[in-house]
Parts: sequence; C-alpha cells; structure tokens
Amino acid sequence: MKKLYGVTTAMVTPFGADGSVDLGKVEALVDHLVGAGVHGLFPLGTTGEMVRLSEEERMAVAETVVERAAGRVVVYIHAGAATQEATIRLARHAQHIGADGVGVVTPMFLGANDRELEQYYVTVAGSLRQDFPVYLYNIPQCAANDLKPEVAARIAARCANVVGVKYSWPDLLRTDEYLRIRDGSFAVMQGADRLMLPALAQGCAGVISGVSCVYPEPFVAIYDAFRAGDLDRARDCQRVATSYCEALRSGSNMSYFKEALRLRGIDAGVMRAPQLDLEPDAIRQLAADLAALPPVDAL
Repeated sequence: MKKLYGVTTAMVTPFGADGSVDLGKVEALVDHLVGAGVHGLFPLGTTGEMVRLSEEERMAVAETVVERAAGRVVVYIHAGAATQEATIRLARHAQHIGADGVGVVTPMFLGANDRELEQYYVTVAGSLRQDFPVYLYNIPQCAANDLKPEVAARIAARCANVVGVKYSWPDLLRTDEYLRIRDGSFAVMQGADRLMLPALAQGCAGVISGVSCVYPEPFVAIYDAFRAGDLDRARDCQRVATSYCEALRSGSNMSYFKEALRLRGIDAGVMRAPQLDLEPDAIRQLAADLAALPPVDAL
C-alpha cells in the first residue's frame, strides 16, 4: 500500500465561466504540480470545494487526476461526502480507477458521537479491498465533528486498511497522540501548512497542503532540506512558506488560491456559487502582498 508523504497537494477544482468543471484545467494543474516536485495529489477535499460538486463531477475529476498523473506521484482521492452511502460510492470509484488510496473526512455538519464516528469509518473501510488504503481526515473547524486519537486508534485496530490520518487543526500535542497509534506506524499528515517543519520534526510523514497548490516550491524545499538534515535551511524555507500562507489567508477562501494561480500564469478557473471571485480591490491588494514576498524561484 502506498502511503502519503512529503508534500501532498490539496488541489483546487477549476470551474468555467458557465459553472461547469473544467477538466482541461484540472489536467494542466496536475502537470504544473508534478513538474514542481510535489510528492502526492489530494483532489476533491476542502480546497477542492468538495461540497459544491455532484458525485458525477467528483468522479470525473478523480478520473482526470489519476489518468493525468499516470503514476508520476501518489494520488489519493478525497471521498468523504454528506452521506455514508455516497462516501462508499466515491471510495469504491477511486479504488476502481486505480487511485492509490482515499481520504475520508468525518461526517459533516450534523453532530456525530464517538461511537457513530467509529462505526462510520469501519463501515466505509470495510466496503473496500483490505489492501486499498484509507486516511482518516479530521478538520473539526469545518466538519463540526472532532475525531479523537483514541477513536482513531480503535478504528485502526479494527481496519487494517486504515493507515493514517490527515489532521488539519494546529495542535501539536494532539498530533503527538495520533503518532502513537499502532506503536508509531500510523501515518500522520499535517494539514496546517504553517506547521510543516515542526510536524516533520515530530515524526509526521509530511503535509497535505492547500497553499502548495499555488506555491509548491517552499514546501518542497522544506521537505528536501529536512531530509538532508539542513535544519537552518528548512527553517528559512518554512518562514517563506508561512509568509505565503498569510498572504493567501491560509485557504480561508479559495478565491485567493485561484486568483494567485492566475497571477502566476495558471488558469484555475472561477469559484462556484455561492462563493464569488475576488473583487478588483482585493486582487490588487493580493498582488501587492505577493510581490513583497521573497521570490520562490530563489529557493
């Protein structure tokens, strides 16, 4: 089973002016990210505006990413959805098309207790081949349900194919608890971009990063420097990455990601309603903020 590691990029989903998914732009984005040296792709998650897409659209994007990546990087499809049945359909589709694995966010919006969260993941993981890996995905600030480490440990004990977790709340103490699952063999991917280097030092396998969809260079540089044992350079690169996280509002609104990609010469389409593209004043401010930052091509 291929696990996630290094810089795994949470991809935006490009929409055309008519609101439809632009698969050609998806292909171009895959090529850009692979060319920039990322180690994995994670489409259709929070950064990918997953809740704005139909199942059919999500399947089309998943197929496009897997086909275009063509084995050059690890590809995990985010399959979490509003219902358990939809999640299973999307996860089985990812398995069928040859993805390397899936991520599954906790049930969303409506509250779920620990027993319900455990059974949900056991059911989803049990619907797949036991050699097809699943990452739990905990983003309580968006999903409104928190997956506790002890619950994740119970899920891992019951499901051999649940191999890790993406944790997107900036809590290094909680991260350490996840890292103890299965005596340290449970893979933890940090979802808070600004904590990439501390997370690597703590023992995380890498980061699933939204900002790296726009600026992969500083994140790849962090990983390379850390792997080479050059902590001074890794710290410098983390500071650069953090400055870009701040300029892009750390993904609080994907319109910043899409506009910044456009400023880099990459057309990632528009937002899908009810979200809107940035207004002209905000675009000018973003351009000025980015121009003031250290150039990523100097890393």
